[in-house]
Amino acid sequence: MSETMRAVVVNEFGGPKVLKLGEVPMPKVVNSDTLVRVHAAGLNPIDVKTRAGKGASGAIERMPWVPGGEFAGVVEKAPYELAPFQPGDEVYGMLLTPRYQGAHGDYVSVPFMSLAHKPTSLTMLEAGGVPLAALTAWAAVVEAARVHSGQRMLVHAGAGGVGHFAVQLAAFYGAEVVTTASSRNHDWLTELGASQVIDYTSERFEEAIDEPVDVVIDLIGNVHDNTGSRSLGVLRDGGLVVNVPTGSWPTMHEEAEAAGRELRASTLKLSPEGRILTTIAQLFDQGDLQTHLDASFPLGQARAAHEQLEQGHTRGKIVFDLTAG
Repeated sequence: MSETMRAVVVNEFGGPKVLKLGEVPMPKVVNSDTLVRVHAAGLNPIDVKTRAGKGASGAIERMPWVPGGEFAGVVEKAPYELAPFQPGDEVYGMLLTPRYQGAHGDYVSVPFMSLAHKPTSLTMLEAGGVPLAALTAWAAVVEAARVHSGQRMLVHAGAGGVGHFAVQLAAFYGAEVVTTASSRNHDWLTELGASQVIDYTSERFEEAIDEPVDVVIDLIGNVHDNTGSRSLGVLRDGGLVVNVPTGSWPTMHEEAEAAGRELRASTLKLSPEGRILTTIAQLFDQGDLQTHLDASFPLGQARAAHEQLEQGHTRGKIVFDLTAG
């Protein structure tokens, strides 16, 4: 096997133009690491933020940095003979960058606890855009919000990568789901389980919601139109807001406390847990969860992929196809 591989690399922080397609050393395989040949890898807002010098950039100790926190592929090398994933197994998973070299390259080395068997109902391209986004939605909706039947939940940006999973998970577990999205996504989000879809381009969500909600899953924060701050007004007394995008609402806790009414507020961090990905795969394979692939790009078009995600109108996911060109 070659000592190097193809990957998207960042040598300096900045706009999409800093992205290069280059050769980097093969990832190291130690302890419980499993070597996976990547077939598809999702692009997420954290990749864009970190490339620009925000996000997880403070943890990058050396350049070049390879982005990418989710992938689908085939196991190339197992850590030991009876490890749960063996060569030839189709898997999908998440890894923490920059602790591990990112997935926007031909191979990843990842602990087997962060892997699961790929949903059989999904193609590699579809599966490659699932793990980080779906685990984020799970952490927010299932773990932080403790979703249950009869709960009212507002999900901001319901048509996005995390959002479309959050809407489905909340509906699957019995919550009444309100979400915000542009008009072109209304019918689609209704099909995914939303009971009310608010067009944020023409309506103020706080005016369109006629009954307080128990939980707000905030996937925007205050980076657009003070969405986070405005969300406090639609919560019932004792309600919860979960703010997901890192650094998007720095004054959340102070504002929630100042609002009174015993409001609760939490940021969110997630772990790449394969056991949850196994459950998510079961939901896909039994038809209770679906994903939407908005666009796919070869690695050589990383700039175009980042530019499209930055425009903010992606429905579902953008994925790199590592089998193309």
